[in-house]
Order: sequence, then C-alpha cells, then structure tokens
Amino acid sequence: MLSKKLFDTDDEFDAISSSVSTLSFDSTPVKADDLMSVMTPNIRRSLFPDDDEDSGLGMDDHITFTHSLTKSAKRQRQEDDNSRCSKRPKVCTDIKAVVTKLEENDDFIADGSRIHTLPTVTGKHSDLKSITPQTLANVFNGDYDDVISDYKIIDCRYPYEFAGGHIRGAENMYLHETILTLLRQPTKHKQIVIFHCEFSSERGPKMLRFLRSKDRELNKENYPSLNFPEIYLLDSGYKAFFNEQPDLCDPVSYRPMLHSDHSEDLRHFRVKSKSWTAGEKRRFARKAMRF
Repeated sequence: MLSKKLFDTDDEFDAISSSVSTLSFDSTPVKADDLMSVMTPNIRRSLFPDDDEDSGLGMDDHITFTHSLTKSAKRQRQEDDNSRCSKRPKVCTDIKAVVTKLEENDDFIADGSRIHTLPTVTGKHSDLKSITPQTLANVFNGDYDDVISDYKIIDCRYPYEFAGGHIRGAENMYLHETILTLLRQPTKHKQIVIFHCEFSSERGPKMLRFLRSKDRELNKENYPSLNFPEIYLLDSGYKAFFNEQPDLCDPVSYRPMLHSDHSEDLRHFRVKSKSWTAGEKRRFARKAMRF
C-alpha cells in the first residue's frame, strides 16, 4: 500500500488511493501508464525527485532503473564493507606476513625488518642466536661499524664474578628488575644487545628471554615492533671469551661463580634473584585470580 508520507496533502493521498483501488494487481501486471495517469505532479515529484522533462525516463524506465540502482547500492555497500574489512586488518595481514617470514627464514631479526647483522653459530639454545667470542672481538675492533649503530653487552653473572673480571664495557645485570631498566632507555636504530653469563647456559639465556618477553608485552599494540629486535647470546659465556680474548677483559682475570672465597656471596645473590622471581609469580597469581 502506498504510504501517506509520499504525499504533500491528505487530499492527494485520498485521490490516488481511490483511483488505484480500481486497478487489479492480482492477475494482470500494472502498466506504468496506468499508475502515471492517476498521479498528480506533486506525487510524481515525491516519487521521482530527479525526474524532469529532459530526463527521457518514463515510468517503465524508472522501475528498471530503481531495481538496478537497488542492486548497485547493495553491491556498493558490500564493496564498502569489504574495503573497510581489508583496511582494518591491514596490520594483521602485515603480522601474518612477518610471522610467515620469520617461520620460513630464521635469519631475520625478531621484528622481521632485516637479516641478522652478525654471523651466528649453533649454540646450546636453539631458540637463541649465538655468536662466538671472535665475532664479539670483531665488534670491538669496529668491523661492523658500518652496519651497527651501537651495542650493549649484558653480563648476567653475580657482582663478585663481575668484579673479578668482565668484558670491557659490559653492564652487570643479574636481576630481572635491572633488565627492565633497558626498556626505559632510549634506543637506537640498528642497535644490538649481547647477553652472557659464565657459560651462557642458564642465567644469560634466561635474562635474554625475559627481556624479549617484556619487550613484546610493551609493544603488543605495535607488533612486531620491538625496542631491541636484534639480541645475541655469547656462546660459552665469559669463560670462553676470557680464554680467547683476555686483552678485552677488565681486569684481566676470571672468577668462577663457585669460587671458594665467595660461597656466602653466592648464597646471598641466589636468594636475592630468586626472591624477585617468587614475587613476580605471586603477583601474576593474584592478577590471574581477578579475571
């Protein structure tokens, strides 16, 4: 039934409804001329506001055109929706591309932006990129200055070990909380970080993974971006480096973790490092219980 909203006055609506009532819609299709004959100029303008004398469109044309326009409008809405869907997940598409790239070629650094700068070796930890003492010595000698803007060496041994001899320029970070300070420091493009402990068996790898985990968490809204996308582990740790490159150690000495003169220090620092980890586990448990 024609809506009253299409007409300017009640009289026009009454006139058209009484006229249309004489038309049969059940068996014979209504001709365009029949409908047009009972329409006042105001009604016609309401139905076809863009129609004018020069348009060349009759009623039949309008019906065909309206049907085509409806399909076109639906297609346009679908295209708009598809366009919006393809634009919104663009980052997701990029993420999938990066993940695929990293899975297919582990030579890429963790954000997928470039290949690892330093040559790596197969170490004790297959998930980490390891470098030899000689490669680190080459970094010292400036062999990679054209591709590296800066580097950090993170020594994860206990303070008494560090004081007994360390790689020149290294920073002593044996606690998780000190590792977190790295993420509050300004970073540079093409900056690398090298972790190690005495043998690079446990403490160094653990702290490296901790930094990567927190870095991912910090940049979760900008995946795969990272503050430190290029991180290495010094293969076989400080002991191997000292044996091969003693001139790059300060002082030129090596104090093992199990040194007999530092048994009390060992107990102290072990408790200190484990207490932080235990506290983190308790905080995580409380947080999990709230959800």
